[in-house]
Amino acid sequence: MNSMITVAAMLALLGAGVIGGAFFAFSSFVMKALARVPSSAGIAAMQSINVVVINPAFIGAFIGTALLSLAVIMLVLLSRTHPATVWFLAGAVFYSAGTFLVTVFGNVPLNDHLAAVSATDPAAVKFWGKYVDRWTMWNHIRTAAAIFAAVLFGVGLMQTGGM
Repeated sequence: MNSMITVAAMLALLGAGVIGGAFFAFSSFVMKALARVPSSAGIAAMQSINVVVINPAFIGAFIGTALLSLAVIMLVLLSRTHPATVWFLAGAVFYSAGTFLVTVFGNVPLNDHLAAVSATDPAAVKFWGKYVDRWTMWNHIRTAAAIFAAVLFGVGLMQTGGM
């Protein structure tokens, strides 16, 4: 059981790091760049990004890490003797709640609203500024949660000699 927990935690660490890195790119420069171009161009670009992000590589890493986090939770709760239980539970909860659920309930509804507008509609231009601010705020949260989850998984692995 302990080796299954270690493998799941290692994979969850990798997934959280990859997703955290992707989200970090948006928080640190992609959204800033999109906010600097004319609104219609920013809207059209973000609409395109929101379509192409639905691909096997990203969705596999994003949802796969959420599933791994749930597996880690189940495995450590069943074991209860694993030396890194607290670290692994914390990492799994941070990813599940702070990254996955924030995306589902924060970023995706904003993306759905953006998908329904025309990039050249004056009302869409007005919405764009609010969208960029709110979407980026939620993205900062999920970025930090994914990176922190990776750190927590890593600390747990170091405690068990898994790294």
